[in-house]
Amino acid sequence: MELYNSLSRTREKFEPLNPPHVGLYVCGPTVYGDAHLGHARPAITFDLLFRYLSHIGYKVRYVRNITDVGHLENDADTGEDKIAKKARIEKLEPMEIVQHFTNRYHRNMDALNVLPPSIEPRASGHIIEQIQIVQKIIDAGFAYENAGSVYFDLEKYAAAHPYGKLSGRVIEELDSQTRQLDGQNEKRFPLDFALWKKAAPEHIMRWTSPWSEGFPGWHLECTAMSMRYLGETFDIHGGGMDLMFPHHECEIAQSVAAFGCESAKYWMHNNMITINGQKMGKSLKNFITLNDFFAGTHPALDKAYSPMTIRFFILQAHYRSTLDFGNEALQASEKGLQRLMAGVKALDNINPAEKSTIKIENIEEKCYRAMNDDLNSPIVIACLFDGLRIINLARDGKEKLSETDLNILKRTYKTFIFEILGLKDEKNENQTDLITGLINHILEIRQQAKENKDFATSDKIRNLLNELGVEVKDRKDGAEWRLSQFKT
Repeated sequence: MELYNSLSRTREKFEPLNPPHVGLYVCGPTVYGDAHLGHARPAITFDLLFRYLSHIGYKVRYVRNITDVGHLENDADTGEDKIAKKARIEKLEPMEIVQHFTNRYHRNMDALNVLPPSIEPRASGHIIEQIQIVQKIIDAGFAYENAGSVYFDLEKYAAAHPYGKLSGRVIEELDSQTRQLDGQNEKRFPLDFALWKKAAPEHIMRWTSPWSEGFPGWHLECTAMSMRYLGETFDIHGGGMDLMFPHHECEIAQSVAAFGCESAKYWMHNNMITINGQKMGKSLKNFITLNDFFAGTHPALDKAYSPMTIRFFILQAHYRSTLDFGNEALQASEKGLQRLMAGVKALDNINPAEKSTIKIENIEEKCYRAMNDDLNSPIVIACLFDGLRIINLARDGKEKLSETDLNILKRTYKTFIFEILGLKDEKNENQTDLITGLINHILEIRQQAKENKDFATSDKIRNLLNELGVEVKDRKDGAEWRLSQFKT
């Protein structure tokens, strides 16, 4: 399949995956703060991949981790754990911080219509597996213990195996760039990275290991959890481009050292979202949270933007291209999304003719071809926009569509907009919420009438709702209702 030909730049020969099973592992968030726009991009990118692989017939085991231990400040081997630091400042238990921000992350993902992964493991729940892998790497001769901490011997590894194949980094150049920073006398080589760190007395999160009471290094968690749920080798590993080096390079080295093989067949990296040309992120303090976007509360925002506007904005750029935040771009996305939803609605109002008077231009085939070409969502969206001209002409009676062509268009737009791109018609959803609220309120009035023994009013309300297509059934603990044929 063409889809896999662009997922990795590390192999000259590509082999298609063997259906029907695909193992997909994606680096998830470190949950010490609210999700921002930069977190939305990988979530939506790999949700698109998950949706499309499932749509074309693969059974996907999608694993996305939660980092809740071992990720130190500045992505280094020294400093304070990011979650522990937040817990100290807020005077809470670290796992209170983890649960709080995990819950908020999930609410944000639900709002963006990101499907939950098959498995969502936490690093703190897989300490045993991480300790076992550290021991395997030590036994293989590619790690050493010093003062209770264990480091990966990168210089020895690079002498036996290639390092830097994803990022193109050369270890000699990296060494020359970092030599002056070598104040960490526990390491034999400046680029060696921690597999296990001995906990300082003030460090809150710690576990017993053969080397010390401490905690695992950040890079180790993904190796342990991907192996636990997908095996020593699996199909696709994804994450942001900022994780390519050093995180994913270290993952490859750990897997080869521990198991004698690379973990992933294909590596897939989404590019960054920038603001004024600079990467958006917590470390640079230039991020805008998703809640800020939804409420319009950040000073950089001209207005509030709905979750589907954010999703559509991200999908309009190819996942490997940079995407620069801007109010004008978001407002254009908002208008474009409205046009697409209006087109879908127009399709339901077109009466089929015996014969088409206009060609539908193989829109469905073009959309599949674009998705097979490295998930080219911008081309899919462009094809859908091109088709709006045909839809609008048929709606206005200027052209005719046969029943076959009309059904192809309906299938194409509903499949790609809702099932694959994962967009929702927020206007209709809001109307549904309004209807639900009104019916529940009416039933509360009816219940009050029953309690007051005003059965005439109670029956009148039930009969009126039934006439409108709302079936009401009385239960011991209250009334239940459902829409049978709601009339507008």
